[in-house]
Amino acid sequence: MEAAIGLCALVAVFAFVLAGVMAAVDQLRCTDAAAQAARALARGEPEVGAKRLVDALAPAGSTMTVNLSGDTVLVRVSARSVLPGVTPQAEAQARLEPGVERGSGSAAA
Repeated sequence: MEAAIGLCALVAVFAFVLAGVMAAVDQLRCTDAAAQAARALARGEPEVGAKRLVDALAPAGSTMTVNLSGDTVLVRVSARSVLPGVTPQAEAQARLEPGVERGSGSAAA
């Protein structure tokens, strides 16, 4: 009887540790996706291309928001987590490259 309770407790602890590792990996994936998307937008790629990068790099179902302020683009990526109360999210910013029009997503002619 004690072994069964001990085994259940061990499985529960393992599940929480595994969920924590998954949340940490999702956080890293969000960070990488935000950085890649910010770089792409700063180079003048369209927002659709940046969204494709986020879809490919971030966890499934992640969301991306883009804010332009002056000559800086800020990208936020957030995802859902298996742990309640934990939201993997990251943001990255990059300066627009010379020749990139603000808000157009394309190089200046």
